[in-house]
Amino acid sequence: MRFIIRVVVNAFAIWVVTLIPALQVTIKAFAPGETLQLVLTLLAVAAIFALVNTIIGTVVKIIAFPLYIITFGLIGFVINGFLLWLTAWITAGFGWGLSVGHFWWGVLAALIISIINGVFGFILRPQSKRVRRD
Repeated sequence: MRFIIRVVVNAFAIWVVTLIPALQVTIKAFAPGETLQLVLTLLAVAAIFALVNTIIGTVVKIIAFPLYIITFGLIGFVINGFLLWLTAWITAGFGWGLSVGHFWWGVLAALIISIINGVFGFILRPQSKRVRRD
């Protein structure tokens, strides 16, 4: 269930990023002009992004741990941009999906996606049950 929620939130975040023309991040749907195909494409790209972030992102973050310490975590922005760029490269191989104009625009887009994911993660997190004493 968490993976599905994560994919839907990622799809929304990617859609928001594609609405900002200055970022040069676009999405190419399965069939142009169809809303359903655009939504399915966004969900597929978001699922691939979640898998890339989970599998490859974990390995890269473990390897880059010393850089996290040296840069006080700022290397995380570059790593997230790289993971978004990698997702665009993977989906471009299928002939549809994400397109990032420039690597540094991808870093900025990944930052916006992270902010949106953080906000939704805060809103959708499970609430702990509090024990009331009367």
